Amino acid sequence: MELEVLDITGKGTGKKVKLDTSIFGIEPNDHAIYLDVKQYLTHQRQGTHKTKERAEIQGSRRKIKRQKGTGTARFGDIKNPIFRGGGRTFGPRPKTYHIKLNKKVKELARKSALSYKVKNKQVMIVQDFNLEQPKTKDFTDIQKNLKVEDKKSVFVLNERNKNVYLSSRNLRNSKVVTISELNTYDIMNATALLFEESSLDVLQKKS
Repeated sequence: MELEVLDITGKGTGKKVKLDTSIFGIEPNDHAIYLDVKQYLTHQRQGTHKTKERAEIQGSRRKIKRQKGTGTARFGDIKNPIFRGGGRTFGPRPKTYHIKLNKKVKELARKSALSYKVKNKQVMIVQDFNLEQPKTKDFTDIQKNLKVEDKKSVFVLNERNKNVYLSSRNLRNSKVVTISELNTYDIMNATALLFEESSLDVLQKKS
């Protein structure tokens, strides 16, 4: 399959790029995509949630009242979970949400996601570009020219570009990543996936 390379004004450059079918034309594996997206989302969690239990509450350990003869339930100290300010019973504790996933499964998931995007005609190739200064308006102009201003767009660059990144940072539905940072979640979450010409070359040579 071939796609035309566009410039940042939205016009064709007359050049076409052939997409590698081993990356963009495989039979998608939905389960691999599910596992990779699940790993990405769980790894966003810090796992630092914690509440104080009875032994960690500061307070007197004096017995509030005698054990028997009061006609009411027995009570221990003021740190009892049934009292206001007492410890919490079975509260959350710090834990890790790390999930191990094999390299080949992640690679299959990414190729499957890319194949879905090509099938749905949501992939565009853009000529390498740069911005002279960080300016959000310049970046939104590029989006309008490419007709992706109303879509969730992911721009995939070959290498870090500070001006492009800063120009897009305030935009809610736009994300700029390098080819090494591209992951299955970002691909599936986007409705417009825009590759810089050089980033596509790197992707197809690596795979």
